[in-house]
Amino acid sequence: MPHLDIAPGEALYYEYDAPGAAGATFVFVNALTGNTGTWQHAEIGPRLRAAGYGTLAWNFRGQAQTRFGAQTALTPKLVVEDMLRLVAELKPPRPIVVGLSIGGLFAAQAVLAGMPAESLVLINTLRKPGPRLEWINQATVALARAGGTRLIMEANLPQLVNPEQLGAMRSGVFSGEPYQPMDRADGLYRLLEGSLAADWDVAWEQLRLPVLSMTGLHDRVFYVAADVEELAGRIAGIQRVEFPDAGHLTPIERPQAFARALLEFARGVK
Repeated sequence: MPHLDIAPGEALYYEYDAPGAAGATFVFVNALTGNTGTWQHAEIGPRLRAAGYGTLAWNFRGQAQTRFGAQTALTPKLVVEDMLRLVAELKPPRPIVVGLSIGGLFAAQAVLAGMPAESLVLINTLRKPGPRLEWINQATVALARAGGTRLIMEANLPQLVNPEQLGAMRSGVFSGEPYQPMDRADGLYRLLEGSLAADWDVAWEQLRLPVLSMTGLHDRVFYVAADVEELAGRIAGIQRVEFPDAGHLTPIERPQAFARALLEFARGVK
C-alpha cells in the first residue's frame, strides 16, 4: 500500500492514478470521519478515470491505514500541511481539488496557502463561524466521548442524510447494546477533538480560481441557506449545484449524480 513518510513512525496513506486523455486530476479531501473509500465508489473514482481523469484520494493522519505519533496533535493545521506536502511530492497534473464537509475548508485553506489547483469543489462546506457551529462541533466530540461513533451516527444521521439513505442504514442501529466511549488515543477521536480549532473565518473572496459549491438540501445540521448565500456571494464567479434528494454526505447518497456534476464542472473549466 502506498504511503508518504512524514516522520519516523508517521505516514499518510494515498491512492493515486495518473490522468489519461483529460489531463487533469481530481484531488479528494475527506470529511473527518471519511476515508478513501468514499471516492473509490464504482460510480465515482472508476467513472472519472474512465473519462480520462486522474484521481488522488488520501487519508489524514489519524484516519484509516495512516501512521501517527502518540504526541502528534491531529489539528486542522496539520491536515493542511500534510495536503501541501502530498501534492508537492506527487505533483498530480492540473489538480481539481474536491473537499467534503470540513474537507472543503481544508482544501480552500491549502489553495490559499499556495497549493497548485486548477479549480476547487466545495461539498456542503460553506458555513459561518458562531455559537451554533461551535455548539454542533462541541456536541460531536461529547458524543464521541460518551458513546463513540455509533452514538454519533444514531444521534445525527436523521438530520444529515436523505430518508432513502437513512432507511438503507437503519439495520444494525439501536441494538440495545451499551455504547462504548471512544478511546481518547484513537486517531478519529483526536481528529474530532482537534477540529474544534478549525478556522471557519475564511477569506473566500481571495480565491482566484473556478469554484463549484455543491449543497445537499437534506442536510439539516450544517446547511443554513442564508449563510450559504452570503458566503457564496464572496466568491467571484462561483458555480452552484443543489441536490434536493441528498444531504450532507452527497457523494455517498447520490454517487451517480455527484460524479456527473463533477465531470460537467471539470469539462467547463478553461
